[in-house]
Amino acid sequence: WRGGRLFAWGGLILGVLVIMPPVTDTMLLPLEPAQPVSTTDLNKAQAIVILGTGITTRAPEYGGQTVNRLTLERLRYGARLARQTGLPILVTGGAAKENLTPEGVLMAEALATDFQIPPRWTENAALDTRENARNSARLLKSEGITHIVLVTHAAHIPRASREFKQQGLTVIAAPTAWLRRGDNSGVGLPGNSSATASWVAIHEWIGRLLYRVTQ
Repeated sequence: WRGGRLFAWGGLILGVLVIMPPVTDTMLLPLEPAQPVSTTDLNKAQAIVILGTGITTRAPEYGGQTVNRLTLERLRYGARLARQTGLPILVTGGAAKENLTPEGVLMAEALATDFQIPPRWTENAALDTRENARNSARLLKSEGITHIVLVTHAAHIPRASREFKQQGLTVIAAPTAWLRRGDNSGVGLPGNSSATASWVAIHEWIGRLLYRVTQ
């Protein structure tokens, strides 16, 4: 019983530590780029690729299913870049279950309806970042496109960029939705934002490890 109590308390303490803002900032620092994409780099691209990251299945106001808030953050920035550059958009994301609408379809619908920018390509079979890259590269290369702007969350940029580069594409990273605090404002207390940031950081570090192992 004593060992069990020590294990339980150790887990609780570790759980609190990893959601402390300074700890989450430290985990995110090597992941998130320091700066947004530059206009000079955007001028080198031929297309914009926006990666999906989930859907909401209970959205009656949108007819039942729609993109989740994380995917919406990516769509918003991708739409802004499309207006700025005039580049065509590819959206990519599949369906985790047979009864769900593919994420790419919902992303295309949101772009067309809410941002008035329909994508040129909709990839709707990919189930992870590696498949996003593989399937998107196939579509783009068939039209002679090799230089892309890659829109995803800042913490996801290193892993996503690596996968797209391995498919022979030149990647211009366009990060959005930074989670690391920009002001380094002391220790701070854990909360919803730091818990989310911690989850994302841990997810990315584990994802990078698994992707390297399965290379």
